[in-house]
Amino acid sequence: MDIATDNTCRNCGATTSGNFCHMCGQETHLHAPSFSEFMHEFIGHYVALEGRLWGTITRLLFRPGLLTAEYVAGRRKRYVEPLRLYLSLSIIFFAVLKFSDAGVATVDPRPLPPGATQQVAPAKEQPAIVNERLQQVLQKETPGISHSIERFDRMNDHEKSAVMQAGFYKYAPYAIFLLMPVFALWLKLLYLGTGKKYGEHMLFALHSNAFAFVMLGVFIFLPDGFLKFVALCWVAGYLPWAMQRVYQKGKWGTFWRWVLLGLLHGVSLAIAVLGVMGLGIISAH
Repeated sequence: MDIATDNTCRNCGATTSGNFCHMCGQETHLHAPSFSEFMHEFIGHYVALEGRLWGTITRLLFRPGLLTAEYVAGRRKRYVEPLRLYLSLSIIFFAVLKFSDAGVATVDPRPLPPGATQQVAPAKEQPAIVNERLQQVLQKETPGISHSIERFDRMNDHEKSAVMQAGFYKYAPYAIFLLMPVFALWLKLLYLGTGKKYGEHMLFALHSNAFAFVMLGVFIFLPDGFLKFVALCWVAGYLPWAMQRVYQKGKWGTFWRWVLLGLLHGVSLAIAVLGVMGLGIISAH
């Protein structure tokens, strides 16, 4: 049943004569929302599961670099927006990771039964998280961080594993997202003189990392064997293939840039992992 019976826009008050307000664009014939409309809005606007998704995903997975090239060429309406695609796939990946066996800590996180004891190595065999000199500096300059580190060092393996896992799920999505501009910066440096703007490199970074999320999710469920080997080969060859399609360089020019990009991004990832671990330790209660 319509909740609007006149020709006045309920949003801005303008006089209307059609199905949409010519001032603000809102529909003029409104009705009480249904459950199916809520679901359609959620799926369409937050998970990006709409008609364009399937064409986007197939090109993302099996046509390296094509989505970026299409977007740069101006053919955009037929595909899911790059940032929306990246965010949707990252949310799905971390949800799958958290609720799959891959997201379970190597040390059993379940509470120990009454009377049982956690196997902990002797104190002399457990390396300190920082050396003595650095610990003295931390105690003087940042007593709160120093206290968190000392508390972490006193934990047993079971507790440390739980802390690190909680820290990963809490901070890893932010760290990976913040690495995107860094990844684009490495591309900008590697392709200086090509006339490519930073935004185009950022676009390539979004699509490349969206592909990585899909493949990492696939690896969780693939059994060891031929199929996983084929998937690994595809992942290894995907990035240079995409780089060659987007940046139009020769095989040698693409190869050495791919190697350098892998090294630079590897360093960035290592720093991010250490940062996530540190934040997890500091924020542990």
